[in-house]
Amino acid sequence: MTTCTRRAAAILMLGALGAGCGGGGRDAPLTVLGAASLTDALEAIGAQYEAATGERLRFSFAASSTLARQIEAGAPADVFASADIGWMDELQSKGLIADGTRVEPIGNALALIAPGDSPFGDLDVGPGLDLAGLLGPDGRLAVGDPDHVPAGQYGKVALEALGLWAAAEPRLARAEDVRGALALVARGEAPLGIVYSTDAAIAPGVKIVGVFPEASHPPIVYAFAILKDARAPAAERFLAYATSEPGLAVFERFGFVRR
Repeated sequence: MTTCTRRAAAILMLGALGAGCGGGGRDAPLTVLGAASLTDALEAIGAQYEAATGERLRFSFAASSTLARQIEAGAPADVFASADIGWMDELQSKGLIADGTRVEPIGNALALIAPGDSPFGDLDVGPGLDLAGLLGPDGRLAVGDPDHVPAGQYGKVALEALGLWAAAEPRLARAEDVRGALALVARGEAPLGIVYSTDAAIAPGVKIVGVFPEASHPPIVYAFAILKDARAPAAERFLAYATSEPGLAVFERFGFVRR
C-alpha cells in the first residue's frame, strides 16, 4: 500500500498521469475485475481516473470466487480487486498475479439488514438472537452463497461463532453474490439478509438492523493486485491511483475503512 501510494503521489505531482498513457498505442480499455461489493466505489474511482488521465477503463463485477476462477481459466484482465484475501492467495500461489503488486488497502463490516419498511428496530446480533422467530414460518435469510461468496462465508463463520448457524442454514436464500442478497431484501423477498455494511448503506430499499461483532468473524480485508499478463504501466497507474489519497477518499465515502 505504501509503495502504491508514494508512486501515485509522485505521478500526480508531476501531472503526468494523462501524458504517460499515450505511448504504446493501446486504445483498448484497461480491464478491472472487481468484487460485487466494490461496484459503486470502483465505478466512482474509475470516473475520476478517466477524467484525470484520458485512459479508459472497463469493469466486470461478480463474486470474488467467480472472478478468480475466470482468471484461472485465462480470462484477459489487468487488475483484480477481491473481497477475500483467500482468493487472492490462491491466484498468487499459482503465479497469476504480478510480483510485488498486491495491496490490502481497505476493510469492511458485516451487517444484518431488513427491508426499509420492516417493523424490526435495532437488533442485538449475538448468541441470544432468535433468528428463526424473526424470519417467521416461511421467511428466509438472504446471503451470498457461503459455498463460494466471501460475504456469505464471513456470514457463516459469524453465525457459527454466535451459535446461530444451525437455525440459519436450512433457512438460507443463497445468492450468486452479495448484491444478489441485497436485492432479495430490498424487494421484500427475504425479511433479513447478511451483507457488507457498505452495500446496505447505498441501497434505498433496506436498513441496517444490526452489525455482527468484529470478533465473530475474521477481519474483512480487500486485496488488490495486478495480474501477471496485465498491460503495464497502465495497470500500475490505475492501481496506484485507486490506493492513493484520491481513491481511498472515495472508498471512505462509500463506507469502507482504510487499513
